[in-house]
Amino acid sequence: MTSSSIAGLALLAAVLAGSQAHAADSYPTKPVRFIVPYAPGGGSDATARILGLKLGDALGQTFVVDNRPGAASMIGTEIVARAPGDGYTLILADVPHAINVSTYPKATYDAVKDFTPIILIGTTPQILVAHPGFAIGSLKELLALPRAQTEKLAVGTAGTGSSPHMTYELLRLRTGLVLNHIPYKGGGPATADAIAGQIPMALNSAPSSVTHLRGNRLKGLGITSAKRHPLVPGIPTFQESGVADFTVTHWYGVLASGGTPQTVVKALYAAFAAALQMPDVRERFGALAIDVETIGPEAFTKIIEADVQRWRDVVKKSGIRIE
Repeated sequence: MTSSSIAGLALLAAVLAGSQAHAADSYPTKPVRFIVPYAPGGGSDATARILGLKLGDALGQTFVVDNRPGAASMIGTEIVARAPGDGYTLILADVPHAINVSTYPKATYDAVKDFTPIILIGTTPQILVAHPGFAIGSLKELLALPRAQTEKLAVGTAGTGSSPHMTYELLRLRTGLVLNHIPYKGGGPATADAIAGQIPMALNSAPSSVTHLRGNRLKGLGITSAKRHPLVPGIPTFQESGVADFTVTHWYGVLASGGTPQTVVKALYAAFAAALQMPDVRERFGALAIDVETIGPEAFTKIIEADVQRWRDVVKKSGIRIE
């Protein structure tokens, strides 16, 4: 273990000791189940495992990463919604948490009321990428084309109702840009087909695209962050491309079941916030193109509420429904 990691763990232990002094049950007293609502190997899985190891080392209890994929992340999410509010069942949630309750009429939980936000741990933008041989060089050029041309151009996303798909729908509603949307079963296949030239464009989160962009296997047409990203500084933002006030970030955050005591919430927030300051954690997040955040429960709750409303409006105007 590096000296920075040892120092980080010492800091984490000290912070937790102070936070837990007021916790009657000295949480945690048993292993914590940390659900990832996706299959192993993706960005959410990697993020949960990085943090789970740190918290487990510091707290003396195992954080068991439990992959529960399916139904666009709703299978794992429902497990947490129905679990006791005691802090022993957590989820590494992301933007689909706020989208699914609108796109899936049969969703059995409330994205806000059935959960207790702990911390927003990181954000990443989405990038509109294209095959290097694609004639269009930027989103600005794409927006200047007549609809008769653009509606024939395919853009792949991670699937109907996914965060990239919703971003495309928001772009369509805001600008009138109509493309031939092709939903894939995940961002990886969409990116792979763009690299192979099977489709001209794909819209995906930065972690799925940055390595290919830096290796010149893809080119970037636009990025949804408010400012250009340091990993790919040559890609203009959507706002620079003429889409005013257009910022979309894909967030990752930790939620507990609804009703989790505030003593536990404070202890968990302190634990995750301290872990996120460790140099090795920040380095690994940076490699995943995830910008570290430490946004607390109250502010994170407002972000979720705003996202639920934002995507509900997009769903309503677009008529998207998934049975």
